[in-house]
Amino acid sequence: MIEPPTPDSVNCPGAHVPDIVVTDHADKGRFEAHQGVVLVGFAEYQLTDDLYVFTHTQVDPAHEGKGVGGALARGALDQVRAEGTRQVLAVCPFIESWMARHPDYADLNLRAAPSGPVD
Repeated sequence: MIEPPTPDSVNCPGAHVPDIVVTDHADKGRFEAHQGVVLVGFAEYQLTDDLYVFTHTQVDPAHEGKGVGGALARGALDQVRAEGTRQVLAVCPFIESWMARHPDYADLNLRAAPSGPVD
């Protein structure tokens, strides 16, 4: 049974998909994207002391190409940022490429070049 989104979910109003809610299900090791009560995608991760290691992202085939993956990535990374204690290591090719296209998330990306002057 799919659980409905919880109050600690993040609504992604800037996404191209209406009413996508992204929720961290830490007990399952994944962020889930719901449209209403329907699970439309998830991004699996493993935690270390310093990292969210994103390992796999999946979108329901009926919702592919409709912005669900982007809403899921943004919602998950916004929650990682809000937590403020870990960076992201994207082993998942989708999350890695999404972060590369969105430089405003470079501060979370372990693989991103450090910003600022280098001696």
